[in-house]
Amino acid sequence: MLCSFSTLDNTNLEAIQALEKELGKMLLSFSCHDIESAVIDDEELSKISELEKKLGPVL
Repeated sequence: MLCSFSTLDNTNLEAIQALEKELGKMLLSFSCHDIESAVIDDEELSKISELEKKLGPVL
């Protein structure tokens, strides 16, 4: 499962902001998706790891 910040239309954003104001708390909106990870071999993993070290983010 992969989750990321939701893309919200103005109506949904306004509803969330109204609830945030009412609660006095910041809310985050996430959308989750079922995904199937690719199978990678050792050579591919090594290349991915090298790029992660160079760029910083986890791939």
